[in-house]
Order: sequence, then structure tokens, then C-alpha cells
Amino acid sequence: MFPAGDHSLASLLRERAQRQPDVVAYRFVGEDESAEEITYGELHRRALAVSASLLEATRGRPDPALLLFAPGLDYLAGLFGCFCSGVPAVPAFPPDPARLTRTLPRLAAIIRDTGSDVVLTTSDIAPLMTDWLATTLDGRAPRLITTDAPAGADAGAEGASPAIPPDRLALLQYTSGSTALPRGVMLSHAQLLANCREIERGFGIHPGSSGGLWLPPYHDMGLIGGLLTPLYAGIPVTLMSPVTFLRRPLSWLRMLSRYGATITGAPNFAYDLCVRRATDDDVAGLDLSGVELSFTGAEPVRPETMARFTERFGPSGFRGESFYPCYGLAEATLFVTGGKPLDGWRSVEVARDALETQGTAAPAGPAQSSRSLVGCGHPGPGTRLLIADPDTREPLADGTVGEIWVDSPGVANGYWRRPQESAETFGATTVTGDGPYLRTGDLGFVRSGELFVAGRLKDLVIVNGRNLDPVDIERVCEAGVPGIRRNCGAAFAVEDTAGGTERLVVVYEADAGDEERYRAAVDGIRRSVSRELSVPPHAVVLTAPRSIPKTSSGKVQRWLARRAYLAGELQELARWQAPTRNSNRTDEGTGR
Repeated sequence: MFPAGDHSLASLLRERAQRQPDVVAYRFVGEDESAEEITYGELHRRALAVSASLLEATRGRPDPALLLFAPGLDYLAGLFGCFCSGVPAVPAFPPDPARLTRTLPRLAAIIRDTGSDVVLTTSDIAPLMTDWLATTLDGRAPRLITTDAPAGADAGAEGASPAIPPDRLALLQYTSGSTALPRGVMLSHAQLLANCREIERGFGIHPGSSGGLWLPPYHDMGLIGGLLTPLYAGIPVTLMSPVTFLRRPLSWLRMLSRYGATITGAPNFAYDLCVRRATDDDVAGLDLSGVELSFTGAEPVRPETMARFTERFGPSGFRGESFYPCYGLAEATLFVTGGKPLDGWRSVEVARDALETQGTAAPAGPAQSSRSLVGCGHPGPGTRLLIADPDTREPLADGTVGEIWVDSPGVANGYWRRPQESAETFGATTVTGDGPYLRTGDLGFVRSGELFVAGRLKDLVIVNGRNLDPVDIERVCEAGVPGIRRNCGAAFAVEDTAGGTERLVVVYEADAGDEERYRAAVDGIRRSVSRELSVPPHAVVLTAPRSIPKTSSGKVQRWLARRAYLAGELQELARWQAPTRNSNRTDEGTGR
């Protein structure tokens, strides 16, 4: 464990460089699966060079700097250059030239929100950004600094790294935007290091540990879990671009096998994707026996996914007990709860009706419809977890579903330039005045000290007095309907303006086909949801592949899918809609 005390991420890197200058800190695997490495000493030298350029450009002002890098070693130099200079870093996914209409609006929103006057990037990205920045920001063009050839690259002097107090703002971590527009979470050096310490403890990291991850390195799981925690714990980590993973999912597992990583992890969809793509030859060529912990989080954890992955890759040495369901969020830096390494995972079967109508996690009887929920472990020392009624602010008993509230050293200072929203989200108190707590917006319950997440407060679909989790609806569709793309659907509610009630809409991507195939998929969704959940959809829409909006980490943005549906902007292949009250006509599914 790195010593506690008055440390910053700058002093952490400096001490690693002084003690272990020639030890490999990070390894990055490219598209061809070849690797390049950087030591603590080299990273420190490159970070100081970037720091010198930043201090010159900002003249010592602590204004945030936007980071636009492809995943790789240049990004690491830019990130730690910000830490060493005391300039708050704003990591963002770089624009994708092939998908500019989807990536640039989010980027523009972040730039306007931060007011950044400096953008760190590389010489290959800079030309694309120069004209776009000038036209997008109404003539205000931030200064571009290319860190692969920074001014003063040979400086590397200790003078380029001023003393950084632990409470200095280190990072604006923009939320993934899965339920709303992205907001900048303000995190200090002390908060980041506190959460790294919690992850080190929770993951059971030891001197023989090493990481292997493909997660986007711009926020929470990929940034704090994949970049900062290995530095804090002093262990090497091998990294891969998420683009490489999405193109060839088995490249992730080959990376773990080749470099002997003991710690890895991803959202639920990634494990499913590997199972679908793996051949027998792939499985035979892997050695996953060294994996001690494979965390799963960032989206609902499905027990059937872990079971399928264990069955498929068990012959490669993967152990099911290495799965580590955990819970966290950007507003708490990252990590909130987790289990014990190599202790396996637990799930409970709860009665669906009681969960949806009464908000209680009652055990399901033999003949009852049930829902399986996976436990996400316990909070660590120094973290308080509370389940509260979101309306009355009353603490709730074990087994009762409410909003998850958190108090820990990793809870952020608030949202950048949003004082009212910050007070509402980060300053919650109970009816008795206990607090402040972070309101997570997530629903869950505690049983025997373990947290079970039941859904998102903002995503709930409320139909006829029943609180339906859209993930549950999507799971039913994917389990029983052929022809739709797994993890590429969105269930959400729309208001029936005539009746003042909510109606259920289900949208799914579908592979190319004919009208008959589309009709079968639409009918399958209608039957499955009605039969399993007793809620008939108001509308079912099939869309083109890769048209459902997602965050950079692969989470479906239901709010954007809903907005596109209401605006008529979905790339529709087929649609069915229930007849209106004043019409006997049904809009049947048709190919487009």
C-alpha cells in the first residue's frame, strides 16, 4: 500500500519514478496485438515535459484542460502532465471521424461546460480539431498543445512540477450520460487516492498482481480502476483500446493469457460478447488460470452471463469464483461496494410482483414469477451505505427497496458549475438530519449487509402502478426473441397525453432481413413482454444495427433513444404500435 498522508497523484508518480525508475508501469497492446511499454521513470519525464507546456500556456491559472487522445501512452503523458502541473484534467473520448455526428455534440457540450482554453492532443488529431473548434465555439478557439512533440520536451525539470496540495481539483470526470446530459464530477487528488486505496483493499491486490483491461480510459472504471489504482498499488497493467476489443473481443482474453494478468473486468455485455464470438480453437489456445479477479459492473450484472462465460472458458482455466460483482459510480469516484476475492458471487430470487408493486424483496415462492438479482458485496471501512425512501428521506429496513445513498472519502465535491444540482445530489440528509449523503439515483436493498441493485430511479417504467426496471424488460426480449441484437435495445416509457398515463415502448436493433423476419421479431417482443411481465407494449420498433445510442463504455442511453423515438429520428426497419383510443387501426410492422 502506498503511504497515506499529504500526497497528490503528482507526488505518487514522482516517488514511483525515484524508487523504481526502470520498472514497467504500463503496457499498451495495439490493433495488431503488439505492445509498447513505459516505465515509471519515462512516464514521469514525459509528464514533466507536458506539465512545462501547460504551465506556460495557462500562466499558472488552474483552469481545466481538455484531453483528446486515442487510448495509449500519449494519453498517459497528457493525463499525468495535468496532475504534475496542478491543472485539472478533463479526459474525453476523441472524435471518431467515421461517426462525427454522434461524437462531436457530446464533446462540444463538455467544452462549453468546462470553458477550457487549452486542449491537449496529438499531432494526428489536431488538424481535425482546429477548424471544428473555431466554428463550434463562436470564435473562441482553445489553444491546442500536441504532446507527442510538446514545447520544452527536453525540459523534464523538477521545477516543472509545483507542489500540489491533496485537496486541489485534479479531475473533472464527466458522467457517461446514460440517463442525462454529461456533468463534470469534481474530484480532488485526495478523493482519487482514497478510492484507489479502497479498490486495492477490495480487490486484494498483492505484489504479484497485474492488470489487463480494455476499458475506455476516460472515466471511472477505465480511468480510476485501470490507470490510477495500478499506479497507487505499484503493479503493472496491460491496456488495450476499446475499439480493438469491440472489433475482436477475443483479443482481450488473448491479452490476459499472454501477459498473465491476474485482475481484469468489464461490463456485463463484454462477457456475453466473448461467449458468442469464441470458437473451440480460441478456447483451446487460452490460459486464463492466472485470473484471480474479474470484476463486473457499470451495468446490471446478470447471473446467466457469468454462468455462460464460466462454462465456455472453464476449459481455458477460468474459475467462476473469480467473478467479482461490484457497485460504484462516477460521483463516488468509482468504487463503493464489492465482495471478497475468489469468494464467488451470490444471487437471490425475489418475487417480481412484490418488488414491482410493494418495493419489497420478498423471496419468491415455487409458483411465483421471480427476478434474479446479484449481490454487489459490502461497503468497505469508512463508507456508509443507506437505503432511503427517495420521497420521505426515511431510512428503510433490510429487504426494502429504496434509493442507495453513500457517504465515503471518495464522494466528490459536486458537479462543475452546477451548485443547485450539486446540493441536491451531494447534500442529502435523512428526516433526522443524518448526512450529508450522495444520492445515487440507483434503487436497491440490503440483505445481511450486502447490497443488491434493483434498477435506476430515473429509468423506471411505471405502468398500472407497477415499477418496471427496463433492464428486466430487455432481458425478457433477449432471452426469447431471435433476430434482435443483444445489449442493443432500450425499453422506456412515453406519456399518453390523452389518458395521463405511461406507455411502454421497446426499441431494438435488428440484423438485416426481410419483412417477414422483422414481423416475427416484433411479434416475438410483444408476446414475450406480455407473457412474462403482464405488460403489453404500446409500441415496438426495430432499428438498424449500431443506431441505438450508447456511452463510450457501451451502456445504452435510454433517454437518447426515447428522445429519438419521440422526434421520429430512429433509423426504423419496422414498427408496430397499438391502436389509439379513437381508431381501430393498428400500425403493423413493415420493412423499410
